[in-house]
Amino acid sequence: MRFLRPFILGGFFAGAFYWFTTHNKQVATPSWVARPAKVELSEAAGPEKLDPDEQNNVEVYHKAIPSVVNITTKTMAYDFFYGPVPEQGQGSGFIIDKQGHILTNYHVVGDGSQVEVTLHNKKTYKAVVIGRDRGHDLAVVQIEAPEAVPAVLGDSTSLQVGQKVFAIGNPFGLAGTMTRGIISSLRPIRSPEGAYIEEAIQTDAAINPGNSGGPLLNSHGEVIGINSLIATGGSNQSAGIGFAIPINTAKAVLNDLITLGTVRRPSLGIVSLPIGPELAQEMGLPTDYGILIVRTVPGGAADRAGLKGGNQRAYLGATPIMIGGDLIVAIDGESVGDQQDLANSMNKHRAGDTVTLTVYRNKRKMEVKVVLGEARERA
Repeated sequence: MRFLRPFILGGFFAGAFYWFTTHNKQVATPSWVARPAKVELSEAAGPEKLDPDEQNNVEVYHKAIPSVVNITTKTMAYDFFYGPVPEQGQGSGFIIDKQGHILTNYHVVGDGSQVEVTLHNKKTYKAVVIGRDRGHDLAVVQIEAPEAVPAVLGDSTSLQVGQKVFAIGNPFGLAGTMTRGIISSLRPIRSPEGAYIEEAIQTDAAINPGNSGGPLLNSHGEVIGINSLIATGGSNQSAGIGFAIPINTAKAVLNDLITLGTVRRPSLGIVSLPIGPELAQEMGLPTDYGILIVRTVPGGAADRAGLKGGNQRAYLGATPIMIGGDLIVAIDGESVGDQQDLANSMNKHRAGDTVTLTVYRNKRKMEVKVVLGEARERA
């Protein structure tokens, strides 16, 4: 017992210390602490009026938000053992007419087998993808919704750097989110899908995953672009640089997308060679830029218009080419120096449009009207 006494006393003191530290937590209240019968707060006299800038923000949001939708896609992938694994994607879009047509990005719907659209009023509808245009990263889906509210489509031809813009969509699945910024630049870019977007709208309005396909609006609440991609700087969120497809680019192909399900991409029906100062000097051409017609597609647009391909065999390095054909230097008055310029010009038109080509035939400058064919007219 004498040996146990120290352990008993130690346990007693330890228990007393534990009880004192855990149950006796009362701290003396300072004398300056008061407990009034009623708490009095300093409150504003009434709701503050919005300043003109804030009022414009609110008006743009209320005008546009009924037209903005959330798009969910479901596809079936397969794992290592060929077992089906459902995958889900999400993006935004906006209603463009009373028939329930919705404009979005191609990369939002892709080739998804199931598409659902949720309106701002939380109603969800099964949707059908009726048109895809991978080249412009655009798609149109349709729902049967009598309460569909179309957005007002603006004009993207006269946009200015510094102009105020608004992005509305569903970033990270957070429906009905609006951010604001300015047009930072107007520049050509290439999307991850490989689509070349001329005069893409660069903006610092926050665009995040889930915003894709949603509208970019001007200060009147009119759609001037389709939010499409972001520069992430290695992260999976906005780094202050987002891009939108100009709405006029979409307008040019909407009719084909809705009526045909695809886009009748225009073509001159030529095989061409870009000309620079060095080649122009070697060939004795009358100008130091343009695209030289090497060959025309039989029955194609250029052939029907009477344009001529090359008739003399030559070599570009080790590659045989035909020279002596017409040299195209402008389309509808805009200079053309290489295939990218030609592609940019074609993106502004559709099959069946008539364009005016400025060409040199030998030393003679002439203008030729050409009715554009479809891009399947390949050499």
